[in-house]
Amino acid sequence: MAINIEDNQNELRRTMKSRHLFMIALGGVIGTGLFLGSGFTISQAGPGGAILAYIIGGFLTYLIMLCLGELAVAMPESGSFQVYATKFLGPSTGFMIGWLYWFSWANTIGLEFTSAGLLMKRWFPDIPIWVWCLIFGVIIFSINALSARSYAETEFWFSSIKVTAIVLFIAIGFAAVFGIVHFKNGQPAPFFTHFTTGYGLFPNGLLAVLFTMVLVNYSFQGTELVGIAAGESENPGETLPRSIRNVVWRTLFFFVLAMFVLVAILPYQKAGIVESPFVAVLDKIGIPYSADLMNFVILTAVLSVANSGLYAASRMMWSLSKSGMGPARLTKLSKKGVPFNALLVTISISACSLLTSVVAAETVYLWLISISGMITIVVWMSICASQFLFRKRFIAEGGDVKELRFKTPLYPIVPILGFVLFGLILVSLMFIPSQRIGIYCGVPFIIFCYVYYHLIIKKNLQNQSDESNLMDKAQ
Repeated sequence: MAINIEDNQNELRRTMKSRHLFMIALGGVIGTGLFLGSGFTISQAGPGGAILAYIIGGFLTYLIMLCLGELAVAMPESGSFQVYATKFLGPSTGFMIGWLYWFSWANTIGLEFTSAGLLMKRWFPDIPIWVWCLIFGVIIFSINALSARSYAETEFWFSSIKVTAIVLFIAIGFAAVFGIVHFKNGQPAPFFTHFTTGYGLFPNGLLAVLFTMVLVNYSFQGTELVGIAAGESENPGETLPRSIRNVVWRTLFFFVLAMFVLVAILPYQKAGIVESPFVAVLDKIGIPYSADLMNFVILTAVLSVANSGLYAASRMMWSLSKSGMGPARLTKLSKKGVPFNALLVTISISACSLLTSVVAAETVYLWLISISGMITIVVWMSICASQFLFRKRFIAEGGDVKELRFKTPLYPIVPILGFVLFGLILVSLMFIPSQRIGIYCGVPFIIFCYVYYHLIIKKNLQNQSDESNLMDKAQ
């Protein structure tokens, strides 16, 4: 069911074009998880394990996008998968998914600002990280507060910069790996030595690949943004299918090739999360100012993700509130059709995760990534389940699958496979001491959402329904 927005000031406005939608999906993915978090994946899984982890992550993301595509084209809503979960999994599950997703992005926004502050340390080592967090926070908030078109246009150029940079990085990296470009210290071309010497492809075993999947999934978080942006795009029926088909394969292409360059040049034992492995590689190659340029690109990337995260979280909060699952005051829109109050609340809450800049930076940083990664998995599992039940109900009500403008292929294999595989990754969290915090924090939050819905929200919705029925009878 499409949203009619042009004549209704209580609705969002369809101002995004197809180029915006494509770059939003691509730009929402390429950020901290790749440029900074990839170092942790390499150090834990080894050279072959890191590449395999991103291939698996890309495949799993493709399954999700196939499921989301069918739902989003049939029902382009700004609440996206929260609306679908409400319709097909139940209102309480929709309530849980919506607020869980909002919290994940609110948390991620703070992480991105912290990452931006860490990157600025390269040029301004004496300025505290929190100062940069404040500056970037004001800038990103202002962009989002101006209009949805302002956000989309900014995101288009952010994404264009980092996509161009990744292509150049891959080209330069391949040239260095095979001896076309020489390292500054005279080091010989590595070729495939990091894959064959020492402990080989999987120094910590294949099981280590499974243990990195939460962080890898965090890296792919953002592809689902096309579902949310569909509610403000001009022609979702045409632009969504094209964006979905292209974005996953291009993202996987960037991720896997970039990962190959990283592990071929940088020994896995030296990879970490404090410095970007991308900057470390360019430093080793020794191209003048290339590391500084890459640092700038990574800065652009993390601000891009913060930009997309603030957009996604505010729209989810607006959608929840509009359906009676959140405070009514958050449904207020500005003259430009922006949910200003939802933006303000989201940016305020995201400031809490800035603790990573002052308290146990490495530890807290990984904890928060683990929590966001766990939430991403739960949300994606709900997308698979929603698509499975949507198609089942659609057929039961006499619908013809041929009428669907975008069809999830190999139904019901794709949604079931996606649900099961993500479920296995979720269970694996219990066996990773450093990432159990995702379960410890996520499960109580999920339980709280269900309890709160049944004790408070359900009663409020029933009262609203009764009042509406009385008004209808009176008229």
